[in-house]
Amino acid sequence: MQLKPVSQQVVVVFGASSGIGRGSALEFARRGARLVVAARSESGLASLVEEIELLGAQAVAVRADAADFEQVKSVADKVISVYGRLDTWVHAAATAVIGRFMDTTPEEFKRVIEVGLLGQVYGAMVALPHLKDDGGAFISISSVEARRALPLQSAYASAKHGAAGFLESLRVELMYDKVPVSITEILPSVINTPFYDNARTKIGVKPTSVPPFYSPDIVVDAVLYAAENPIREMTVGDTGRVLDLAQRLSPSLVDSLMAVFAIPLQHSKKPKAETDPNNLFEPVESDPAFNRADGEYRNLVIPSFFDWLDKSPLAKPALVASLGAATLMLTQALSNDRKK
Repeated sequence: MQLKPVSQQVVVVFGASSGIGRGSALEFARRGARLVVAARSESGLASLVEEIELLGAQAVAVRADAADFEQVKSVADKVISVYGRLDTWVHAAATAVIGRFMDTTPEEFKRVIEVGLLGQVYGAMVALPHLKDDGGAFISISSVEARRALPLQSAYASAKHGAAGFLESLRVELMYDKVPVSITEILPSVINTPFYDNARTKIGVKPTSVPPFYSPDIVVDAVLYAAENPIREMTVGDTGRVLDLAQRLSPSLVDSLMAVFAIPLQHSKKPKAETDPNNLFEPVESDPAFNRADGEYRNLVIPSFFDWLDKSPLAKPALVASLGAATLMLTQALSNDRKK
């Protein structure tokens, strides 16, 4: 499967007003792609298009709710009417309720599923008829919670687990039918975005997450890579990779650690009520802080070693060689000790 260079692509970014979606849209623009950006926030889209145009790129905004199929379809219709084709669809729209399951209402749980799971389904439904003509990429922004759920995030984790199953089934169907569309699931670790500002809280304080945090830039890099290189999935951030491995080795151990640490670490010290501004049912238009790529936890952001390694082709052989040499030296040392 051959994907076009980003500079030659027409791209839709759905969920583009803030966070990873916004950062991805800006980076696509920097690299010369033509864009349709979609989200619910009118103010977020307006400021994003302004930034993109300052970069000398072209973008059209469509206000749309991921939970409404007809609105999602209007985004696909717009990209075809403006540009005549579609090369990459990035689906980043999500919302969350942070709180115990027993404190979550049916309407709140349903809404998270509609945005986080059905939104992905609707995106694929409207994008695939256009992507399959000349080949292209459908890129789903998921989460490590598709592999291991956090407490206080039952609805969000359910949406991500569901999306992972949907993408697996879809990917194999396309392979069987020899449809030249790359389906990529990107699983970020804890990323410093306005996600925690936007989420509805049921815990009496502004929610945060289990540190460390990573910059949205490393997820954006993964998105741009997947737009040019067919790849099944990408876990972004070292802690996500470690958590995935630990979950495979001993889920019960991870349960125990989560029970001790994960709930307290999601509580900040800032009081916040569930009626305070959040984007569960409506976008937050009045506060520019909700419409940006990065969040407020810059002091907790650390680099990701494995993501750096993935982007450093010369470093991997050097690391493997170093580990091999160290193993050989240790083996020789133990052998010499035995001889003595």
